[in-house]
Amino acid sequence: MDLAELDYDLPPALIAQAPAPSRDASRLLLIDRARQTFEDRVFADLPELLRPGDCLVVNDSRVIPARVPARDAGGRAIELLFFERQDDRRWRALVRPGRRCRVGAELVAGRARLRIVGVFPDGPRLVERLDGTIEDLLRADGLPPLPPYIARFAAPTAEDRERYQTVYAEPPGSVAAPTAGLHFTRSLLDRLGARGVEVHALTLHVGPGTFRPITAARVEDHVLAPERVAVPAGVAAAVDRARAEGRRVVAVGTTTTRALESAAAADGRVAPLAGEATLYIAPGHRFRAVDVLLTNFHLPRSSLLVLVCAFAGRELIVKAYRHAVGAGYRFYSYGDATLVV
Repeated sequence: MDLAELDYDLPPALIAQAPAPSRDASRLLLIDRARQTFEDRVFADLPELLRPGDCLVVNDSRVIPARVPARDAGGRAIELLFFERQDDRRWRALVRPGRRCRVGAELVAGRARLRIVGVFPDGPRLVERLDGTIEDLLRADGLPPLPPYIARFAAPTAEDRERYQTVYAEPPGSVAAPTAGLHFTRSLLDRLGARGVEVHALTLHVGPGTFRPITAARVEDHVLAPERVAVPAGVAAAVDRARAEGRRVVAVGTTTTRALESAAAADGRVAPLAGEATLYIAPGHRFRAVDVLLTNFHLPRSSLLVLVCAFAGRELIVKAYRHAVGAGYRFYSYGDATLVV
């Protein structure tokens, strides 16, 4: 697939700048692959759109306050985005601007003193704290890592600290929210249980690769960075049991989809997985574990949109996005959702 085939026109006014008044008040576009049809719903309708016995899997990774403003020795502003712990004092981080963050450069963030001690081939820095731990720095001075298309991304609000996090978030580690999960409320989860829908949780820590647009001319030539993942044995068994009994597996988000498909063998059986999800899902991928995909609207030329096109077909997704634009749906992290059946 040519990269240009993943472009679409989106009026800037449709990029959601704030969450819906309540999580499940978001709109939900039902996309039916078999019928090639769309239906406008709201997220609160989800229990009636799923079937008793469906096996719904969420990603319970917690977003960390990864963005840290700093200053260099000359007092100039530096932005750090910490994304992977090496030890208590050293983490990998994206930096901006990179020219001010050469090896040996010292920075100040709040009361913390930092030093750049390494540069990785793909650009991130190894940042060492000289007077404490990085985790303490994040707790004291870290900000929610809102995406840059949200105008206030450099100055998140108290509402962002709550709403850029799922209600079921547990282990910390993501530098972007698994956004399909932002629409769930405790009440909605209770209604799903009453409907007879199983709910299970795995963990995939969303890494900085989610920000990186595809630059290869052919989508299939893109390299997607690994992400840390944990698919517990109980979740793997629940997915295998559902599929053996002819029940659907519903993945909440592209991150959950990547985790499950990474853990699935050629025969479709899902095994426990603790380590890294390395699979890049592009058109031509045969889905072995996931039957239904619940996901937000994604950026053009992104690996997330590639996954959705692989699942539903590019033509149907292009039509669905065109419908959503015309109907005034809200796009991206704080936007509305799709349910692809």
